Amino acid sequence: MTNWYAPAARNGSGAASARAERALADAAPTIFWTDRPDRPPPRPRLTGAHTTDLVVIGGGFTGLWAAILAKQDNPAADVVLVEGERVAFGASGRNGGFVADSLTHGLSHGTSQWPTETAALVRLGRENLAAIAETVRRFGIDAGLRLCGKTTVAVAPHQVAELAALAELHRAYGDDVTLLDAEQVRADVPSPLYLAGVRLRGTGGLVDPARLAWGLASVAESLGVTIHEDTRVTGLDRSGGGVVVRTAAGRISARRVVIGTNAYPPPLRRLRHWILPVYDYVLVTEPLDDARRAELRWPEAQGVTDAGNQFHYYRLTDDNRILFGGYDAIYRFGNRVDAALDQRDATHRLLARHFAQTFPQLDGLRFTHRWGGVIDSTTRFTPMFGTTRDRRIAYAVGYTGLGVAASRFGARVALDLLAGRETERTRLRMVRRRPVPFPPEPLRYPVVEMTRRALAAADARDGRRGPWLRLLDRFGVGFDS
Repeated sequence: MTNWYAPAARNGSGAASARAERALADAAPTIFWTDRPDRPPPRPRLTGAHTTDLVVIGGGFTGLWAAILAKQDNPAADVVLVEGERVAFGASGRNGGFVADSLTHGLSHGTSQWPTETAALVRLGRENLAAIAETVRRFGIDAGLRLCGKTTVAVAPHQVAELAALAELHRAYGDDVTLLDAEQVRADVPSPLYLAGVRLRGTGGLVDPARLAWGLASVAESLGVTIHEDTRVTGLDRSGGGVVVRTAAGRISARRVVIGTNAYPPPLRRLRHWILPVYDYVLVTEPLDDARRAELRWPEAQGVTDAGNQFHYYRLTDDNRILFGGYDAIYRFGNRVDAALDQRDATHRLLARHFAQTFPQLDGLRFTHRWGGVIDSTTRFTPMFGTTRDRRIAYAVGYTGLGVAASRFGARVALDLLAGRETERTRLRMVRRRPVPFPPEPLRYPVVEMTRRALAAADARDGRRGPWLRLLDRFGVGFDS
């Protein structure tokens, strides 16, 4: 069996490379989720001077949930949300649409980082996912939300035992889990790479992330939230008992502020010590015809991820395309975030080769969309929460790719902190303690690159972690997930 994690295989055969080039030839450098004629029209930018109770900075999932929850807490409150581009412009509209009930970047990571709080975190995560589903149902958001769970597959021999341990862990916390051998997992989704699988049901599912964001924006507006797009925040100033939010063409005097900018440069410079913007890349195929869809089986159309440190995620869309992303995670020196980095030919070619290895029976299937974007990571792979300016400003940032659902929990925590409410959420160690900060440049880039290479080496060495990763483990840095 070809193991794509081995250095020789990672480059792919000549035939696989040629097939990948053909498949990519006509792929548009455009985000599939937002490339549609029914995208909502742009909202007006903020101009002039305004006064409000709460300003939410960021039109992604964290900001949208913060605005909605704030109005549900206090319908009389005046809430304004400002977004520098368009709603769902960032990671909220570029991700794979995986929805998870985990608040801790997976159950294994949660038990290693917060063993005494894992039961509470699992319960809170389930309640959070249920609340998202209820909001979608109550307001009729047409986002294709399906709580179908997911399958994690082993593509290297050492991952088989790891998946068996993962299945036992989920079983211990009451999850509906099935451990699959190679024959069983291939009978569900036929790939020659699969050696085993863990099928989880009820712990998450799939959604159209852009439609979810657009739907949440409509919900926010129906509750009385004012949304301004094309409104980049240029600074935050103290003003009496509140904060003045400066923008390119106006200003807002507010009692309180919630920041949900995540991977993008935050208006609070101090957050840059803890947030690493990492580029992730994605491909989407043309729709499968009926014969190919039948050959692929995949009857429950759940999401699939593989079990490596460098892992892929993939899924079917509502119109039977395959979205395929992940593996490469690229950091640019100096926390650089730039639209010019949304395309990376080397990574898109690599993903196309890996797709060909995963589904050789789909030879000739072409990709229609390719894109990339930044996700926000912390050293422990879970969000960081806090307040500043005498509790006038709160933030929740750093979801590391699992923010589609966890962002609602993050928004709820930020609002609790802003109001000074002591809740079960705010008492969590994950909320009260910050992760280890990233080192400053010029040290940050080589440390990140060294860690990235160490993770790839561990995949190539049957999962054996070298001295650098073991050192990070001792300091509680989250590279054990």
